[in-house]
Amino acid sequence: MDGSDTTAERPATPASPRMPGRSMRNIALLAMCQALTQSSNTLMFASSALAVLTIVSPDTRMWANLPVTMQHLGVMLSVFPASMLMMRRGRRFGFRVGSTMGMTGALLAVIGLGLGSFPLMCVGGLFLGNAIANMQLYRFAAVELAPPIFRAQTISYVTAGGVLAGIIGPAMARFTPDLWLPTFQASFACVIVLHAIVFVIHGFIDYPEVKAIDTEGPQRPLLQIITQPTYMVAASGGMIAFGVMSFVMAASPLAIVQCGLSRTEAPITIFVHVMGMFVPSFFTGHLINRFGIFNVMIAGSALLVGGVAVALLGISEWHFRGALGLNGVGWNFLFVGATTLLTTTYRPAERGKAQAFNDFMVFGTTTLASIMASVVLELEGWAVLNYIALALVLVALAVIGGFRLRRPGRA
Repeated sequence: MDGSDTTAERPATPASPRMPGRSMRNIALLAMCQALTQSSNTLMFASSALAVLTIVSPDTRMWANLPVTMQHLGVMLSVFPASMLMMRRGRRFGFRVGSTMGMTGALLAVIGLGLGSFPLMCVGGLFLGNAIANMQLYRFAAVELAPPIFRAQTISYVTAGGVLAGIIGPAMARFTPDLWLPTFQASFACVIVLHAIVFVIHGFIDYPEVKAIDTEGPQRPLLQIITQPTYMVAASGGMIAFGVMSFVMAASPLAIVQCGLSRTEAPITIFVHVMGMFVPSFFTGHLINRFGIFNVMIAGSALLVGGVAVALLGISEWHFRGALGLNGVGWNFLFVGATTLLTTTYRPAERGKAQAFNDFMVFGTTTLASIMASVVLELEGWAVLNYIALALVLVALAVIGGFRLRRPGRA
């Protein structure tokens, strides 16, 4: 792979390929790290805004999502340092730094909630963002743990670790808030435990050694890499996938309560959403190999549109579950497709800056979406929020469809 824009879009696969056993072991362990880190992220999404409502005054409730927004900001600020650190010190060292930051952030959230300190909870979210930035690099690390012909499958399998997160995270969000007072403090304590387990697991994964060719080989300027049409399509697909997903999911716990449903409905809806995000990962890689990256990305965009349509049809618990479920599946197809496409646009020595810039843009968009979610919900309502999401998805369809039409030979 030379990183040129003419790289074949559809990964070549032999008949009935079989991944080496060592690679499968490493991918399984990395998928477990994905599951536990994503569980902590899901727990934070489901609990943070509701926890803030217990310590802030009614006139500041529109900022209830600020700790989650600070988490996204932490991701955006951390992707470049995290990626470049791994280029120099290796994946294991970098991922363990992320786990340590996650434990620190969760501890600050525990203390902040105990003291009734909204600012301290926000600072905790910033630290947790570093842990999530590292988690987002799992999908790129997966590519390095198996032969190149398994590129789409490794990304898909590691992402599938989120299926377990779809069980652990919402279950914790449902059963831990009232374990002790103040409410939700036990939830944040669980996040500390999850990151500690991940720290240990990374010691058992056989990450490749950092080689001079990977850090000192021929490199193009970053501007030349990111202005490739294929890179721009991949990055914009990832930005819109994560932006729309975060915009809708961040607002949904508050919207559920505003619409008169029980607080306990929020974890159930988040469970459906997270399962939608990650269950398809067991076969998304195979769909990409069979139908092509762009067709899968377009299908993902269409499913996101379907999620908006269901949300606009009503405000019962089943409307929320259906809307968030479709939103999750759409995110999976669009984001896994975009990530697979991105890996065809850079050389080994360029991977740090190419991946970091992509994730900086993706999580910059996610940060903005998270900031706007609770504000739009509070000022304009759930319906307007979904119309905005629809507009963003239509942009993705236009970009991907236009690129596809200009290159009819690429599926």
